[in-house]
Amino acid sequence: MELITNVHQGWRYLMDELSDPRTRDWPLMSSPFPTIGISLCYAYCVKVLGPRLMENRKPFELRKVLIVYNFLQVLFSTWLFYEACISGWLAGYSLRCQPVDYSRSPMAMRMASGCWWYYFSKFTEFFDTIFFVMRKRYDQVSTLHVIHHGIMPASVWWGVKFTPGGHSSFFGLLNTFVHIFMYTYYMLAAMGPKVQKYLWWKKYLTVLQMIQFIFVMGHAFQLLLWNECNYPIAFAYFIGAHAVMFYFLFSNFYKQAYTVRKQAKKVKAEQMALNNGNLESVPNMNITNGHAAPVGNGKPDFYQTIDKTVGDSYSTTRHRAFVGFGSN
Repeated sequence: MELITNVHQGWRYLMDELSDPRTRDWPLMSSPFPTIGISLCYAYCVKVLGPRLMENRKPFELRKVLIVYNFLQVLFSTWLFYEACISGWLAGYSLRCQPVDYSRSPMAMRMASGCWWYYFSKFTEFFDTIFFVMRKRYDQVSTLHVIHHGIMPASVWWGVKFTPGGHSSFFGLLNTFVHIFMYTYYMLAAMGPKVQKYLWWKKYLTVLQMIQFIFVMGHAFQLLLWNECNYPIAFAYFIGAHAVMFYFLFSNFYKQAYTVRKQAKKVKAEQMALNNGNLESVPNMNITNGHAAPVGNGKPDFYQTIDKTVGDSYSTTRHRAFVGFGSN
């Protein structure tokens, strides 16, 4: 009983005395457990309940919904980035070491409010996965994807509860900036083949994500060497560890999607060229009386490439640009 009492008192001291009193009464800020509960419900819905409900249903056609949703996310991310700049990072914040302003001045409250809305944005990103389930794109709903989306609200909650602003808000600044381009890409991808042909830059979206994490790592871990503003060092470890983990996950995805896959396609193309050139020993089965041979449903192989639904194209481009998890 004494141990339980001590744990409870320690918890109350942490939540009531050490947290930021300005955000204490804001929605979902009294305790981390509501946020954790929402995240667990999200995981259950997209991994268990959703697939069950969709089992005997046709996939939803959500092209217009996806366009509107991603457009709204672009606007939301742009506003969050603007707020981070105006209330701090273009208003005197130091890249070297920036303490949290716990006063109730207009600028300090504006930064704290922006941090809360950034936390809220992590819930809106749940719809990324929900739309995959509604369209029965279960291959996109990987365990890694669900874990990332489910963890982020709880991770950001601690920042809003204890340090809404200051040094750690640099992560939100970069993350919202990257999300502007990310959701713009997804919006254009949902518009169909006429627009998708201009999306040659999807590869560089992944590169932008990795650069983001490198900057976050450097910015967070510098406090381990010189913390002149006495910023809570636990948050430097916390944010830096997240950046390291995400960097290696994105890096591995980049290698698989754009290096290994490219090499495999090159080898396959060379083999096909060799086979097609040796007509006597290996006939070219794609040519029949001067015409393309039917494949499967009677269409020439050429049509297997261009006869894709908008949903197929959107799903593929989103998976390649975003490693089974956001975002950010």
